[in-house]
Amino acid sequence: MTSKEQKSIAILGSTGSIGVSTLEIVAAFPERYRIVSLTAGSNISLLKKQIRQFRPEVVAVADESAVQRLRDEMGADGPEILTGVDGLVCCATHPAADMLVSAIVGAAGLVPTMAAVHAGKDIALANKEILVAAGEFFMAEVERQGVRLIPVDSEHSAIFQSLAGQRGQDVRRLILTASGGPFRNTSLDDLQRVGLADALVHPNWEMGQKITIDSATMMNKGLEVIEARWLFNLPAEQIAVHIHPQSIVHSLVEYCDGAVIAQLGIPDMKTPIAYALSWPERLPLKQTPLDLCRCSDLSFSEPDIERFACLSLAYQALEKGGTCPAVMNAANEVAVAAFLQEKIGFLQISEIITQVMKSHKSIAIIELDQVLKADSWGREQAARLIAEGVK
Repeated sequence: MTSKEQKSIAILGSTGSIGVSTLEIVAAFPERYRIVSLTAGSNISLLKKQIRQFRPEVVAVADESAVQRLRDEMGADGPEILTGVDGLVCCATHPAADMLVSAIVGAAGLVPTMAAVHAGKDIALANKEILVAAGEFFMAEVERQGVRLIPVDSEHSAIFQSLAGQRGQDVRRLILTASGGPFRNTSLDDLQRVGLADALVHPNWEMGQKITIDSATMMNKGLEVIEARWLFNLPAEQIAVHIHPQSIVHSLVEYCDGAVIAQLGIPDMKTPIAYALSWPERLPLKQTPLDLCRCSDLSFSEPDIERFACLSLAYQALEKGGTCPAVMNAANEVAVAAFLQEKIGFLQISEIITQVMKSHKSIAIIELDQVLKADSWGREQAARLIAEGVK
């Protein structure tokens, strides 16, 4: 570290919701953290504000056309500005970084996060697609390099906290909670008529568009099931999903003696982010306390697999293993992007993923290139189905 107290942080995806919240925590605890590198997609105006406030040494942007303009505006005193996958890798592996916050949405985070593992960086993982696409392979590298990986997803952070001090062999099952999104009470017939605006209204959480749609289809929870399988080394049959509309109980661990340990809190991502940054300590956040006396109605129910086919598809992909989860994730990313552009209907998202998965012959993953090829293949197949018109 740069000093006895200060931890140096690199962030992949600084302009997304997780990245913004991470920077708010860094700003609140400047004696504890400093920023050495940032990456962003197309929100250059926000990135410029972040650069001026946090003074990173290196920045990478996805929009190549913005690079020179950003260099000119930042001037000689600005950071080194890069682009492309090489730029992401450079930021993720910055020599001064103690920890990488991996918060890029989608499979784009796989290569730079893997590079950070190889560079010996601790990982605060908010990108669930990395473990979906290459979970077994990625976790083997984490173990081989001896780096610390701490989950940022509220559900996995809750499980991580609920496992603290317990023996792994005593775990009976993990229970991931899900809000159910905006359509938890919507009939299958009515789901055929929902539009983009309906799907983008999440009842509890403020998230990016892609994750919000994944929550509406419950693919987000399916991805989390796969992520939990690799994070906590438990088979799918020991990972359950419960609908919990209030989003107060963030997840639970059931033990062999019948005891259930849960982590509760207000629905705000700053808590799990701060815990990942400060573990094993806790930061004194200025959060609204959870008032249990006002939370009298905490309900739980089983998800409707017929209504939320994407959750079932995730379990199927996990059972098939190999490259199948990577293909499923790739097809989902393309289908969600098409839905956001209003090229397809809501229920067509799961239909596209189903068809792509059916046409894929899964193989075991022994090198990263196989994951990247499976991801590319899944995207191509999904794009073809959309272009041809989903049948």
